[in-house]
Amino acid sequence: MAQCVTRVELSVSCENLLDKDVGSKSDPLCVLLQDVGGDRWAELDRTERIKNCQKPEFSKKLVVDYYFEKVQKLKFGVYDIDNKSFDLNDDDYLGGIECTLGQVVSSSVFTRPLELKRGKPAGKGTITISAEEIKDARTVSLEVEARNLDKKDFLGKSDPFLEFYKQSDVGTWQLVYRSEVIKNNLNPCWRKFSVPLQTFCGGDFNKPIKVEFECIHPEKKQKKKSYKNSGIIRIKSCKIERDYSFLDYVMGGCQINFTVGIDFTGSNGDPKSPDSLHYISPDGINEYLIAIWSVGSVVQDYDTDKLFPAFGFGAQVPPNWQVSHEFALNFNPSNPYCQGIQGIVDAYRQILPQVRLYGPTNFSPIINHVARFAAHSAQQGNASQYFILLIITDGEITDLDQTRQAIVNASKLPMSIIIVGVGEADFKAMEFLDGDNGVLKSLTGEPAARDIVQFVPFRQFKNAPREALSQMVLAEVPKQLVSYYKLQGWPPVKLPEVKKM
Repeated sequence: MAQCVTRVELSVSCENLLDKDVGSKSDPLCVLLQDVGGDRWAELDRTERIKNCQKPEFSKKLVVDYYFEKVQKLKFGVYDIDNKSFDLNDDDYLGGIECTLGQVVSSSVFTRPLELKRGKPAGKGTITISAEEIKDARTVSLEVEARNLDKKDFLGKSDPFLEFYKQSDVGTWQLVYRSEVIKNNLNPCWRKFSVPLQTFCGGDFNKPIKVEFECIHPEKKQKKKSYKNSGIIRIKSCKIERDYSFLDYVMGGCQINFTVGIDFTGSNGDPKSPDSLHYISPDGINEYLIAIWSVGSVVQDYDTDKLFPAFGFGAQVPPNWQVSHEFALNFNPSNPYCQGIQGIVDAYRQILPQVRLYGPTNFSPIINHVARFAAHSAQQGNASQYFILLIITDGEITDLDQTRQAIVNASKLPMSIIIVGVGEADFKAMEFLDGDNGVLKSLTGEPAARDIVQFVPFRQFKNAPREALSQMVLAEVPKQLVSYYKLQGWPPVKLPEVKKM
């Protein structure tokens, strides 16, 4: 199952609500529902009721678990409450909206007109929602060293390490950090380490901390009157730092750019034949289209212009019928952008009968294409753009060495690569590129700076709900995005407000 990225609280306010009460204004309350599938909605939370108000600002926040890799459909409903029952069916409906949580968190302020039903406005009523992550983002970073330690080992020197404990509310001590062991060293300097402040001391600067490290030797103290200690521990530095999260970057204005690369090599089979991977079934789908919809429907909420470049590779393209490994699906190389995910789907359907499937299966041109845009963005020196490349392919890669180098280069840029393998081919090379079994290296031995490739074979998801594919391939993206910006030392473009704790 997908791991919850974080929890967010939603602040809600409304304006110009319908007036349903005779002789006074409405008494509004807002309820939050989440789509649980099969056209069913479950209540997650609700605000307080505000008396006689057409412009309410609710103080009760609505709390929801946030998953980047899911399309989380939400419904906000505003009701005029005139009784004490919890059931809303006997209360007047003042309007509502449907949206996704992705739309809300990627907008600094999300305002929409209220509707009584789809297409029917609730007068001039509007609802405004803003999101805030629930977290203490502070970490404590410590550098610790020791001097003149006693020899503890019979033959060699000591192998010292440190342990830090926090005190619980009932007075017991809980281990919060154990340092690495430094072998045979009486003057050790441990690696700098960071621990969330919540873990380290419950966010309370006055809470006692215990450091376990024997500097007083009780036997020596008894034997020698001149004995002082068996060494000194020194805190070289102690800093409280802010640890930025994925949502800090998204809410701070980071746009996620989505690009698709589609395999048009001959091994897919003739698109007119029902056994071809490019064959579009009577119900209008194939594995390529399902992958585009599944991943694109999640990512599109994080890109304001909804313009997505889409490319093909491995086909002979008109008018010269040269093999191309980087052709625009809309045949417009100077403007390869498609309007929304539907635009990619439409361009794919239109181009299928116009190209000749050929080969070989080269990934590096399209990876390098997106990497050029990512490199240009990185030169700006801020966390404003991140790039996701989705490659959908049916088989074994031909330019493995060049692709390895392209991925190693891309690992130093603000981008992630998702590879979905369709059909029944052996995808060993893809699993190698994924790097889950160790760090991917180029042919020259240069290691990837980050793990940026996620590969999944589509066949694992044939009988699963459609959203299962996106949850699998996108689950790592938040971590990959944060790791890149952390490596660069770049904060969000718009810094989150620091609340006084």
